[in-house]
Amino acid sequence: MKTNENLCQERIEEILKQFDTKAVIFDLDGTLLDNNSFHRKTWEAYLKNIGKQISGKEFNAHLNGRTNKDAVEYIYGRKMSEEESTKYTLEKETLYREIYKPFIRPVNGLVNFLEILEHKNIPMAIATSGIQPNIDFMFDHVPIKKYFKVVLNSSHITKGKPDPEIYLKVALLLNFPPKNCLVFEDAVVGIKSAKSAGMKVIAVATTQTKEELSIADMIVDDYTF
Repeated sequence: MKTNENLCQERIEEILKQFDTKAVIFDLDGTLLDNNSFHRKTWEAYLKNIGKQISGKEFNAHLNGRTNKDAVEYIYGRKMSEEESTKYTLEKETLYREIYKPFIRPVNGLVNFLEILEHKNIPMAIATSGIQPNIDFMFDHVPIKKYFKVVLNSSHITKGKPDPEIYLKVALLLNFPPKNCLVFEDAVVGIKSAKSAGMKVIAVATTQTKEELSIADMIVDDYTF
């Protein structure tokens, strides 16, 4: 009789074969960490301090999955220099890490999934719109750094998601054509980015509804498959 673990491995093998996968690329927020509700709580607290509010629809459309520069420019309604946007970004992200630290955890099934990919010699990478301090924060509290061959963040690109730049750069660094890179994303903006790069995308339904994520090639609740 097959165990749940064996069934999970078989399902993963089927998925990798289905998408002709040679490398796997992950977004971070909402994809590696189940944290987007905490990003939203942080934005709500931050906006309250400056006398503003944001709806869930606005969050998904203009903040979720975007670079911090794009997000703060939307919040303040104007273009900013790197210096000015960085100031606001660091304020918000410092608050985020304080709020999320007691609750930080990976998406269900992630670590086992990474182990299986490593055992199969599938190179893995991270392509996030976030900043390096948040990546370091994750690695300090969730011991998964060893799995990733390439890690790119918003400082490595000039155009944020939904532009395909970050995914094309990761594919180049991994030395695999985009068609052989399978991406895991939780936000529509990220799915559009990866698909524009010519990659297949599996959406993780931690942040947006499955209906909203329907442009992905597959949708899962988490990594238990």
